[in-house]
Amino acid sequence: MSTPSVLVVEDEPDIAALYAGFLEERYDVATAETAAEAIDRVDGEIDVVLLDRRLPDGSGDDVLEHIRESGYDCRVAMVTAVEPDFDIIGMGFDLYLTKPVSRTKLLAAIDTLLTRSEYDGLVQEAAALASKRAVLNSQKPAAQREGNESYAELVDRLAALDADIDDLGESLSSDDYRAMFRDLGEA
Repeated sequence: MSTPSVLVVEDEPDIAALYAGFLEERYDVATAETAAEAIDRVDGEIDVVLLDRRLPDGSGDDVLEHIRESGYDCRVAMVTAVEPDFDIIGMGFDLYLTKPVSRTKLLAAIDTLLTRSEYDGLVQEAAALASKRAVLNSQKPAAQREGNESYAELVDRLAALDADIDDLGESLSSDDYRAMFRDLGEA
């Protein structure tokens, strides 16, 4: 099995070097400092993208959109100082990490994302939605969440996926089942 590849998209060279240093023992690591460079570097060989939302020549959101529209099957974690808002619900990332991010947290995030890569599309969607719900639950007061239509749709979609995942859970091995719900619980 080949070494998983990680693309770190970070405009601060010191932070990019720090993240690369955290990861290079376990992963093939490449870095990009701009949105244009990230778009050039991402391809079907990249397993995980760690993506800053604020880049000097554009938004990490645009890079994320390019990744999804191009059909690349990599997992994406937003690693950013931008506090999450309800706009994240419609974005195609898998995890949202707010800076500063420790080595332990970064490695755990990549492990989670690589595990999710093995899931089918239904479980990947549920894991990504559960991550968004967890981030918003920790960052937004209940009154704001309850009054937000996008958040209500997120919760409804998770509820709809619940029955499908229950059916899927019956067909998983006990190891796969534990890994899936560990990830959903952390999200």
